[in-house]
Amino acid sequence: MIEDSKKIPVAIIGSGNIGTDLMIKVMRHAEHLTMGAMVGIDAASDGLARAARLGVPITAQGIDGLLGMPNFANIGIAFDATSAGAHARHNALLQAHGVRVIDLTPAAVGLYVIPVVNLDAHLDAPNINMVTCGGQATIPMVRAVSRVATVHYAEIVASIASKSAGPGTRANIDEFTETTSRAIVEVGGARHGKAIIVLNPAEPPLIMRDTVYCLAELDADQDAIRESVRDMAASVAEYVPGYRLKQAVQFERFEADRALNVPGIGRQAGLKVSIFLEVEGAAHYLPAYAGNLDIMTSAALAAADRLAAVKLGI
Repeated sequence: MIEDSKKIPVAIIGSGNIGTDLMIKVMRHAEHLTMGAMVGIDAASDGLARAARLGVPITAQGIDGLLGMPNFANIGIAFDATSAGAHARHNALLQAHGVRVIDLTPAAVGLYVIPVVNLDAHLDAPNINMVTCGGQATIPMVRAVSRVATVHYAEIVASIASKSAGPGTRANIDEFTETTSRAIVEVGGARHGKAIIVLNPAEPPLIMRDTVYCLAELDADQDAIRESVRDMAASVAEYVPGYRLKQAVQFERFEADRALNVPGIGRQAGLKVSIFLEVEGAAHYLPAYAGNLDIMTSAALAAADRLAAVKLGI
């Protein structure tokens, strides 16, 4: 490939669906990035074959193959699109060589980052974790509510097409729920959080749908919440065009005499805020119904482009 001195070469580790979609996004839409390497462990994978056809340097020897590539010294950022179990070793090796890491697994070794919420606070972090697909879709909404009202509890339900859940997703279901639940609190700003994922087997496959429930303070300003949610949805849509609210925000008051029994809290009065989302994929490599994967690659690209711009002094 032709090197561009005004762009940062990146490596993508993992030549599956997420890695391949991310590669296409980098090549089509990145402002400050250029593909430096596509890394896999299956020499027959479509991702590696496609990368080779596009002129991207490839290796089927995993992280060790990447370290041995002639152009490895030029790699500034590496995306890990493998698994939570593999990430710890990958991160340690990359950190030893000064490579910034963007983790698309639920490993949560690095700091949780949702681009529209807290990326600017972590521009110097050596490893950032993109949480999960459900987290990328729903935590902005939790934050939208918590920035204008106290959120006692937030619960998210991510429903994705079963066909869009590959072996990596299925092997990391427990990590998905644990990582997303923690990020709802640490990034979203809720006092307590819970995450649920549903693999929907419907045919034809359905677009990703997400429901966000927040129990806010009883006297929270409903108009302020509506405006905050609309503004946040528009901000996410700037880098995930298929991200949208499905209907108006719904509210229900629960006075002390019919307080809700909330996990981790007990009985709690409050204003229940219900937000309904849909995420349609851009269909670069994956089907449009796989919004759960598209939002991860879109968020990772947005984060990497911002990190590269800072490094380039732009």
